Amino acid sequence: MSIMKKYNTVSRIGMVLLCAAVMSACSTKAATPADTSNSTGTAITAAANITSAAVQLASAKAADLVTWDAEDTATAWTAADSTAIALSGTTAAVDGAGAKAQGGVVTITEAGTYVLSGTLNDGQIVVDEQAKGTVRLVLNGAHLTDTDNAPVYIKEAGKVVITLQEGTDNSVTDGTAYVFADGAEDGPSAALFSKADLTINGTGKLTVTGNYNDGITGKDDLKIMSGTLEVKAADDGIVGKDMIAIQDGNITIHAEGDGIKSTNDKDAAKGFIVIAAGTFDITAGNDGLQAETAAVIDGGTYSLVTGGGYVNAEVKTGDQGGPGMGGGGFGQRPEDGSFPAPGEAGDTPPAMDAAGTAGKTATAVQSDTAAAAESDNAAATETESVSAKGIKAGSDLTVNGGSFTVDAADDALHSNGNISVTDGEFQIATGDDGIHADALVSISGGTVNITRSYEGIEGADITISGGEIHVTATDDGVNVAGGNDTNAAAGTQAQDSFNSTGSNLLTISGGTLTVDAAGDGLDSNGSVTMTGGTVIVNGPENSGNGALDYDGAFNITGGFLVAAGASGMAQAPGEDSGQYSVSVEFAATQQAGTMVHLEDADGKAILTFAPAKSFQTVVVSAPELTDGSYTVYTGGSSTGTATDGLYTGGTYSGGSKFVAFDITGTVTWVNASGVTTGGSSMGGPGGGGFGGGRGNRAGGGPGGAGGTPPADAGTTKPADAGTTKPADAGTTKPADAGTTAPEGADTSTN
Repeated sequence: MSIMKKYNTVSRIGMVLLCAAVMSACSTKAATPADTSNSTGTAITAAANITSAAVQLASAKAADLVTWDAEDTATAWTAADSTAIALSGTTAAVDGAGAKAQGGVVTITEAGTYVLSGTLNDGQIVVDEQAKGTVRLVLNGAHLTDTDNAPVYIKEAGKVVITLQEGTDNSVTDGTAYVFADGAEDGPSAALFSKADLTINGTGKLTVTGNYNDGITGKDDLKIMSGTLEVKAADDGIVGKDMIAIQDGNITIHAEGDGIKSTNDKDAAKGFIVIAAGTFDITAGNDGLQAETAAVIDGGTYSLVTGGGYVNAEVKTGDQGGPGMGGGGFGQRPEDGSFPAPGEAGDTPPAMDAAGTAGKTATAVQSDTAAAAESDNAAATETESVSAKGIKAGSDLTVNGGSFTVDAADDALHSNGNISVTDGEFQIATGDDGIHADALVSISGGTVNITRSYEGIEGADITISGGEIHVTATDDGVNVAGGNDTNAAAGTQAQDSFNSTGSNLLTISGGTLTVDAAGDGLDSNGSVTMTGGTVIVNGPENSGNGALDYDGAFNITGGFLVAAGASGMAQAPGEDSGQYSVSVEFAATQQAGTMVHLEDADGKAILTFAPAKSFQTVVVSAPELTDGSYTVYTGGSSTGTATDGLYTGGTYSGGSKFVAFDITGTVTWVNASGVTTGGSSMGGPGGGGFGGGRGNRAGGGPGGAGGTPPADAGTTKPADAGTTKPADAGTTKPADAGTTAPEGADTSTN
């Protein structure tokens, strides 16, 4: 690559990353604070009006960052215009100019084309071209082995192009220990090692075995245009310090370290990975793809297994924080995470001294703090060394297409900056997060199926504007929080260091999101705004978490939302929303698959839903909800089309009437007796108390009173609640009720 071309590449990536950084920095939410209060009268601030137009990423494509020049694509050669190098055992013969052979060492000193064939059992090809020209090595059935150094050592050149001749098999193999004539500090570290820009093209096959360290390493730019590469490495498979750019190819890697890696951490405009297409089968002890700065993927087919896969990950437990942080606090039963019934004492917290520390002196606290800091530093070092992510970027990760199957012990997609997914198909199983960004996660298209994860999608801000997304998580399905993620992998105990900042935002404006979470379904340690799309949440079965969990405000003005889960920490969208919501609480837990049907006074279906797990509350928000009379039925069946438990079209019949009620406001809370005041849209620290859906029923939480609730507390039900139903509550729904749903009902759930 010429100096001018390299400068242009640097300029382009710098501008793209700068645009992304500026857009992310502009994600400050325009909000009007609204003062609300918890049950103890302590004022908290919530964002009542939320906008998200600025929370987006600049678009990045492979062509924005890399130029494929004529030298990269040229594969033709003739015998008349090239130098032949014949390899034979421990010797080599050179026919032509520009190279010399001494025993088994061939040294190339001039620009030109060199055609290698035969077998070298213990020798080396050295490129030492001082004039900064281009050297082309054509591997034409060449098998190179060096037992104590790199079989291919590109010491100096302007650029080297390795062409894999069509129809040939070629190999490069090193030994387990190197002997360095010039000292180890600047010597080779891979079987195929280049200090110059390196391009690999052609349609032949190259097998690289790096027994000493890496398989292929380029200390400048490394481009792969085509060909079949099989790499086995004691450490990293393929390394390009300044850049790795892959246009196409069939690449298989088995590496004890990282699979494909770019390492320049001194220049923000370098150290990136760009992939336009190709087929990748990577098994790595650490990360599958790792870019020190940005990674941009436009297409390709990927099978990535890292750290032994999700089965090899450290087992994590759910968030055990206080109310508003996804956990239960001291009121929670330790054996099962449940909460005591009203009037039943919760667990007693340990005695606190003046500093808020349980039973410890100030000296002991200082000692513990120092020890914790030392432990954290050690954990951070250990975590970095065992990172086993599928795809990792130090700054921004952009995926514009491709097919990905990822089985990772750590995060599947990870960025220390932003992640943008505009298209692609993803099958993800991970021992940690499915998709994680320290800053913004933006999903605008594609199909994402996270079948196993600790937390499904996590970021300081998350925007979903398109795509079809399925998330299964043992903790939170979608988690919006602030901070950095240490992302512990196998063998470590470190947990994510994300926490609530109060300014984080989950924005949903399109697409379909389906969540199955053992922790919180949608968890925003900030606020939520929803203007479109379809969201289906099968939330927790224990009352220590909620299907919906937010600390600030939840403003819904469009789209369709249904969330089912336990009742202890239940929330619904906020009162300031532009679209109506209904929260239905049952007296007892309902079995998984029990159908819940909501219709208006004209028999128009608003919701027909069969949750995938047991539940006690169902929250629904739909454009069709308005002031008027509604009826909830349970059980029964539907002839409609079910997608993730949500039925559209068809006829509902055979259910039992649960309750009839009237909607007169933005959020309506309903139990067997009708409309109640027992619900609340408040959450977060300080959002406890018995009137709030987020308050512990006993034991209390930060800002919430523990113990027995007062007689008129918000969670106290009428005398007949949960026992005797209204006279018609159990009757069978007429056979013609809920006939084929009108057009509007179908549209809202598609």
